[in-house]
Amino acid sequence: MLDFSYEKEAHDNGYAVVCGVDEAGRGPLAGPVFAAAVILPENYSHEILNDSKKLSEKKRDLVYDDIIRDAVCWSVGIADEKEIDDINILNATFLAMKRAIDGLEIRPDLAYIDGNQYPKTGVKEVTIVKGDSKCMSVAAASIIAKVSRDRFMMEIAEQYPQYEFKKHKGYGTKLHYEMIEKYGVSPVHRRSFLKKILGDTK
Repeated sequence: MLDFSYEKEAHDNGYAVVCGVDEAGRGPLAGPVFAAAVILPENYSHEILNDSKKLSEKKRDLVYDDIIRDAVCWSVGIADEKEIDDINILNATFLAMKRAIDGLEIRPDLAYIDGNQYPKTGVKEVTIVKGDSKCMSVAAASIIAKVSRDRFMMEIAEQYPQYEFKKHKGYGTKLHYEMIEKYGVSPVHRRSFLKKILGDTK
């Protein structure tokens, strides 16, 4: 069970408003990359909140609802497939993180960022490697980002049923590659991720 130790340390060091930031969807061949920023109440606790990858879809949905209800505030930012192609996935992820923080109703004094790179969001940043399994606010952000993206891809699946996004959420599964080979590339695919298929040598 995660505790509030990272946030407490920040509060003890004079940072009154602390948020956690994480992303979902850096690896898929289609759809946007999502990021979330979450500010939790002081000394928040939750029995099953953890890294989104460690929870089943059913548990993620339950925790998502709890966070939406309990958080001081939360926000989601996205960078779409065109932005990913234009500025690359790393910079697009950083852009989504900045948009998530900018979307918060309360401006944080400090942001805990999952990973080891600084997205330069305009607030004080502290990176935590595997932060989604160590820091409660980052874990909460990982849940919000993951569930939000999965639900978005379910909507995309209605527009492009032939690609079966409901099954793979845009990730590079065998089925997904087979559908691309059969139907070609859709407007929601990341062309920069499909250069071999497209024959793009740039």
